[in-house]
Amino acid sequence: MAMNFFRSLILVSAGWALTACANTAPILSTPSNSTDQSAASTGAKVSAYSQFPDIPVPSGTKINMEKTLVFGNKPWYGQLALEASANANQMFDFYRENLSQYGWQEVTSVRAPTSILTYATDDRVLAIAIQGGTISGSNVTVTVSPRGQPQPQQSPGSLAPPSVQKLN
Repeated sequence: MAMNFFRSLILVSAGWALTACANTAPILSTPSNSTDQSAASTGAKVSAYSQFPDIPVPSGTKINMEKTLVFGNKPWYGQLALEASANANQMFDFYRENLSQYGWQEVTSVRAPTSILTYATDDRVLAIAIQGGTISGSNVTVTVSPRGQPQPQQSPGSLAPPSVQKLN
């Protein structure tokens, strides 16, 4: 009786493990353009990251499909959720060392329990949040959005000074 219980427990645990793995996309994906289509017809494998040619992605990284929402291409916008085998500090260093090679200029960065890197181009803004994984590795959220237009400056005399309140 106890043996059947343990067998059932093992089967259920294996099922959960397989279900958890299904939430991440493999590195390979369906091609999106005609050149990639010909590669697919010959059996060549196309990287899922080819949709994001302006973002460096280290090997051993998987896309978390449940947390990813991306629109368009050339350029793309949205949120790309990654599960990396490298730890959070390694990922922080990787992005700081590599993003400028992809045309991004650093705006600011903070290394913390949740590290944040912010970069920009002329027309887009990139924010990367990096957290350590539950057991190992790290979780990386890459958010890309259109860059807002700067507001025209008003002359200093046209603005009323902000009111200051004293706290008692």
